[in-house]
Amino acid sequence: MMSCNAPALDRVFLEIGPLSIYWYGVIIALGAFLGLYIATKESDRLGLQKDLMTDLVVFAIPVSIVFARMYYVFFEWDRYAGAPWWDVFAVWEGGIAIHGALIGAVLTAIVFARIKNVSFWQLADIAAPSLILGQAIGRWGNFMNQEAHGGPISESVFNSFHTYLPDFIMNQMCIGGVMYHPTFLYESVWNIVVFLFLLVLRRKNPLRGEVFLSYVMAYSAGRFFVEGMRTDSLYIPGTDIRMAQFISVALIAVMIAIIIYRRKSGKARTRYDGRKTKKNKK
Repeated sequence: MMSCNAPALDRVFLEIGPLSIYWYGVIIALGAFLGLYIATKESDRLGLQKDLMTDLVVFAIPVSIVFARMYYVFFEWDRYAGAPWWDVFAVWEGGIAIHGALIGAVLTAIVFARIKNVSFWQLADIAAPSLILGQAIGRWGNFMNQEAHGGPISESVFNSFHTYLPDFIMNQMCIGGVMYHPTFLYESVWNIVVFLFLLVLRRKNPLRGEVFLSYVMAYSAGRFFVEGMRTDSLYIPGTDIRMAQFISVALIAVMIAIIIYRRKSGKARTRYDGRKTKKNKK
């Protein structure tokens, strides 16, 4: 275990009178807006109705935040049961779960697609690169809160890190005099790799739905390994099984099953850009 002594960065971005705006919220918002910009550009390129993705995000973001917080609080109920009731809503302190956010976003998109009479799979494919990019950026909100980190590092690992990690990351990972693994960084880098992979994949014009399904599988694969290093995991009640790892494995299996089912049943008749497959051309 490597000891250290470094000051932490200020978690507050801006103070206006009694109001404090935290870096956590600013970074999450930045990821959301950049993701929306990319999704809107792609939606326009595909010729979808103007402002379709903006309208979706207006509903999806608040629903996703609520679901993300509900998911986290549910698995950390012992922590909140004895705390003031308003702590449940203190998302600026951290404590939102990406799997909860995805549940909220998918449910919102399904309802939205039915109301707008558009393909859910098309919306999901367009949104997938934006989602993973938003997650990559959002992990830096965890960095500012000094959360979502791994266990203590050894002196040899510290010396290795010190050669290529900037001081501000090393200093922020010095918590209570102990240096911890920057697992937020590991996941952020993995998410950037997945983002680039999805951009390449959609240029190949895959079957509709498979950009989104690939996003879920690729993210889950990385999350499974990173989660095993974290010290703040949510656990399935009464077990030593990390919830995020269990969900990651389940999601990979389910996504593979959906791809096989859609292909074999003939439901995957359309390419990403809307063109029919040769098999289904009339």
